[in-house]
Amino acid sequence: MAHSPKKLGPLPATAIAGNDITSSCLYVSSIAIVHAGVWAVLALLLVAGVLFLFRKVYGEVVGALPLNGGAYNVLLNTTNKFNASIAATLTILSYMATAVLSGTTAMHYLHELVPSLPMLLATVGVLLLFMLLSIGGLSESSVVATVIFIAHLSIMLLLLLGGVWYVATHGYSTFTLNWNAPLPHAGGIGAALFFGFSTAMLGVTGFESSANYVEEQKPGVFPLTLRNMWIAVSVLNPLIALMGLMVLPMDAIAANSEAMLSSMGLAIGGNWLELVIVVDAVVVLCGAVLTSYVGVTGLVKRMTLDRILPQVLLRENKRGSSPRIIILFFLLCLSVLLITNARVEALAGVYTISFLTVMAFFALGNFLLKIKRARLPRPETASTAAVTMALAGVITALYGNVKLDPEHLVVFLQYFAPAIIIIAILLNRKAILEYLMIWVSGFVESMPGLAVLGRFTISRTIRRLNRQEFVYFTKGDDLSILNRVMMYVQANEITRKLRIVTVLKEGEHVRKEFLDDLHVLDRAYSELDVEFIEMRGIFGPELIQRLSAEWNIPTNFMFIGSPGDRFPYRVADMGGVRLVI
Repeated sequence: MAHSPKKLGPLPATAIAGNDITSSCLYVSSIAIVHAGVWAVLALLLVAGVLFLFRKVYGEVVGALPLNGGAYNVLLNTTNKFNASIAATLTILSYMATAVLSGTTAMHYLHELVPSLPMLLATVGVLLLFMLLSIGGLSESSVVATVIFIAHLSIMLLLLLGGVWYVATHGYSTFTLNWNAPLPHAGGIGAALFFGFSTAMLGVTGFESSANYVEEQKPGVFPLTLRNMWIAVSVLNPLIALMGLMVLPMDAIAANSEAMLSSMGLAIGGNWLELVIVVDAVVVLCGAVLTSYVGVTGLVKRMTLDRILPQVLLRENKRGSSPRIIILFFLLCLSVLLITNARVEALAGVYTISFLTVMAFFALGNFLLKIKRARLPRPETASTAAVTMALAGVITALYGNVKLDPEHLVVFLQYFAPAIIIIAILLNRKAILEYLMIWVSGFVESMPGLAVLGRFTISRTIRRLNRQEFVYFTKGDDLSILNRVMMYVQANEITRKLRIVTVLKEGEHVRKEFLDDLHVLDRAYSELDVEFIEMRGIFGPELIQRLSAEWNIPTNFMFIGSPGDRFPYRVADMGGVRLVI
């Protein structure tokens, strides 16, 4: 019997991504204060405003296309595989940096309690532990994530209440001192808000994660995860920044910006509260490592199903997880850790630029969805003005971070360029193999044995790639639409066989003009063997699943045009069928 994994409810689904985004309060409030001074609270509220706009952006995109993959998924269904792969590469880099940076930071906190702790080895242990948890299955992982999430929010509430008591008994003298302190950047309040906002956008990392495991969530849960994460960030980060300004002098915040909350705990409640904050920091940052594993698994699985990555990654265990994807991600994280020697600056360069660019891709994907998939039903819609403002906010933050430290852009490109080259090679492997065939043929006279063996091997590989068939379900489209389908298949897929299927009800017939158009296209695209199939029945998920099993063609290799409002099914119900028109 096929394994049917348990779907996630609102709390565990929120907790998995929420551990990542709420862990930001451990560092982002202090970073905002360092760059914006007392205006950090306003900068963090501006971030909350941008994130509110992105609730609608994400809600429309994922609501219309509720499939794993996030920005990759929307670009795949509105543009082409290469554009989608760029977004996917950025997302994977963001997850790698998140996992390593969170694990490293957690061990830095733990080092405060255990000075003899070997930092590098301890970080490897964290990555290994959560690799094993992820292999154990998402349901089991979500229990751990939920416990961490609830405990973290409770401790942050304790810290804030303790801060209220501290201010009530000690007064506002510290805040007055900070208010009169000079701003950190020349340019006055405007520069303070600009750089404070730009750096504070680091506090929304993880907001995109929920979209990468939306298929594992129960229907209607995804928008609730966005709402819950937005509330948590909008309340926690500004209040912690405000409390920090009331409890700690500016110099103390700047000197201990990486662990401001533990300093607050020491000032407010003494050693015991400092210990609680440190333990919470270690645990919740480790929870952010788990978020990376969960998010990247959903994304890579989707890319593999679409034949961008090798199919061997799809093998699942009895618990429904994908151990090969998880182990590969662990090895990639391990390589980043060892190459950078856990240098926070290098990791931050990848982290900041990649996740902000992913958010920008989501906004662009929303525009493309409005233009190219206007008829596609969606539970909510973001206004054009809201999407424009959200995109402007992300671009502003991206520019601000690069302006603060241009070396971050260099570090990012050192990781991004090789990754996108590998993806480009995989997407164009058929053309590369054909050129390689020509090159090998040049050795027929000098090394005939090697040339024959090489040509045989390459030819067999190309035949295996071409063997995969694709299906397009048509409603009797005209010549221009069919031509666009053929162009899409030829540009994005490796195949020689396309089945064009029309499903008719009793009494319906195929138009002669349609058959004539199909014959013209069959001759025009000589590299594609087009087979027309006419069948009776009702088009829907059951028919798609039956044909997929009978023809041995995965559903993600089946295409349809964009359905209208009267279409009785959601895109998610169609089992991964792709929209190409």
